[in-house]
Amino acid sequence: MAEAVEGRAPSPGPAGFREYYARYAPYLVPVFAVFTALVVGALMIGLTGGDWLAAYIGLWEGSFGTPIAIANTVVRATPFIIAGLAVAVAFKAGLFNIGAEGQLYAGSVCVVLVGTLLQLPPVFHIPVGIIAGAIGGAAWASIAGFLKARTGAHEVINTIMLNYIAIRLTDWLIRSKNPYLLGDPADPSSARTMYIAETMRLPGVRVSDTIILHLGIPIAIGLVFLVAWLLNRTTIGFELRTVGSNPNAARYAGMSVPKTIILAMALAGALAGIGGAGEVMGVRYALSTDFFSGLGFDAIAVALLARANPIGIIFSGLLWGGLLTGARLMQVRAGLSIDVIKIVQALIIMFVAADQIVRFIYRIPQRPPGEETMISKGWGGG
Repeated sequence: MAEAVEGRAPSPGPAGFREYYARYAPYLVPVFAVFTALVVGALMIGLTGGDWLAAYIGLWEGSFGTPIAIANTVVRATPFIIAGLAVAVAFKAGLFNIGAEGQLYAGSVCVVLVGTLLQLPPVFHIPVGIIAGAIGGAAWASIAGFLKARTGAHEVINTIMLNYIAIRLTDWLIRSKNPYLLGDPADPSSARTMYIAETMRLPGVRVSDTIILHLGIPIAIGLVFLVAWLLNRTTIGFELRTVGSNPNAARYAGMSVPKTIILAMALAGALAGIGGAGEVMGVRYALSTDFFSGLGFDAIAVALLARANPIGIIFSGLLWGGLLTGARLMQVRAGLSIDVIKIVQALIIMFVAADQIVRFIYRIPQRPPGEETMISKGWGGG
């Protein structure tokens, strides 16, 4: 087989195609993983007597088949994109941030406080709300970062526990009646906060009775490019990536590893807090304890599918949003349980995490021995 020469395009023909495939196929591993998950999902649907073709047609039409479906997918994907960025930033620093959900709640509580206690014109109220969400999320995540940096306590355990604390704290603040804290005195039976002021609600374009393409969507896209620039073009990003890949080398080069760990978690929390702000200010205008249920853990899958690449998170977030928005029509068209979508999601995660399986199936060159996946670095970091 002809060998590819550095700086020269492979020759045409079968040998040239194999050279192209060997060179570029590794970048398509996530795409192959999604395709393989859909194929296995179709086999499972067929074995249970369902119509896999009708199921997948329903999934497509419910997620991307019409303008309203696309709008719904984009709105649904927005928090996954931002929360995925929060997880990706921590991944780059060698940290496994399982606390995005708690950081979403912490940021959202701050947003509700600003939105119900302050009266400001929209030009000030909206930025103040976003900043409040970022500060709340950053402060919450910094707890885990500080404990990791100063005591060595593992961020996985800390962020999981902080999730429970944030959720239960939010629930108590909402349900407290004597006195009312965040609950709505006008509707005591509701398990939500008071509605935020009109002046802090994100403007947008209404495409249906329940779907608004709000300002949080371009904010999410802007954050993607901001994070990409931060990680790849700044000193802070270089330090994050260096500490994530080799803390000893970073320490030898004069970088403060503890400071970088705290900064990475604070940045991740700020992103998650902004995601919470976008949902409160652009979608429901209030906060309930089931608002972000499971979103933080799904964000891990979104970041993993994109290999923690900020630009890739746009596409993985849209995929995740599409799977959720199309699930209902998929269920109706094929008479399936909505749990089938959860199975497909789990298969995607499995094939992305165990990418050696995908590489074997599609004859993609294996990763060099000893090269760890990003998620294992975060889990095993000391």
